[in-house]
Amino acid sequence: MQKCLLIVCLVLGCLCCWNCDRSDQVRQPGQLYIVTTTGMITDAVRNVVGDRAIVQGLMAPGVDPHLYKITASDTHKLANADIIFYNGLHLEGKMSAVLHKISRTKPVHAIAADIPLDRLIKVDPEHDIFDPHIWFDVSLWNLAVQKIARVMIEVDPKNKTIYEANSYAYQKKLEELHEWTKGQIASIPAQRRILITAHDAFGYFGQAYKIEVIGLQGISTAAEYGIQDVERIVNLLIAKQIPAIFVETSVSSKAMEAVIQGCASRNARITIGGNLFSDAMGTENTPEGNYIGMVRHNVLQIATALK
Repeated sequence: MQKCLLIVCLVLGCLCCWNCDRSDQVRQPGQLYIVTTTGMITDAVRNVVGDRAIVQGLMAPGVDPHLYKITASDTHKLANADIIFYNGLHLEGKMSAVLHKISRTKPVHAIAADIPLDRLIKVDPEHDIFDPHIWFDVSLWNLAVQKIARVMIEVDPKNKTIYEANSYAYQKKLEELHEWTKGQIASIPAQRRILITAHDAFGYFGQAYKIEVIGLQGISTAAEYGIQDVERIVNLLIAKQIPAIFVETSVSSKAMEAVIQGCASRNARITIGGNLFSDAMGTENTPEGNYIGMVRHNVLQIATALK
């Protein structure tokens, strides 16, 4: 009897979860259901659409998009979406085939698609592969927000004025953030303006805000580091007398701990300057749980540790 009751409870629980996940259970008349990949995109889309759509992100805080594998729940959300936004430039590598297939039947948009090629960082010239971490240059993210607004107006023209107003207001905040970031990084002494992180995610940040960026791994966390990579970073830290390195919330700290141990073995004291948000934002409803708060957190951590 107890076994039968347990089975019934499990079945009912699954049905409840399925119903809760269905977008049409919570939508108000006229609302669109939008699915996004990363937290940064989720936040950007919400700023543009306001209450005209329900926006649901697939990747939780701290999740690495380079390694993310699509789940059965994700498939259900994507199938029910009116519009899908993703980063593009191979950031969501393991999801690319699924997104391409869905694009045959519904609007699926890469927010990086309209960024001018001369503003992208090419990492593999032979195969036209570009660095996907565009959100680290706030001015590029501003272009991505404009792309989102254009898509929304095309799909839902009756709410054009709402999308235009929301987008304009958010772009103004991003312009202010861009200028503030310039000032904060410029306050670091020139000889210490070197940012060393676990993987090479901050290339656009370095390009936009005039700070040298060096990653232990490549642009994807799928790349592996070796002893020679650790030694290369240790030699650089000692030669340049850089006081701090940085770990990332979505990447294991093991690699950077190896660097610190390598420095210690040569009587050089290097500290962890802070925990940076790279490929994912902070927990929702925290200061770092939105794009502007995430950028401000990173910039303050970097500026404070390197001065």
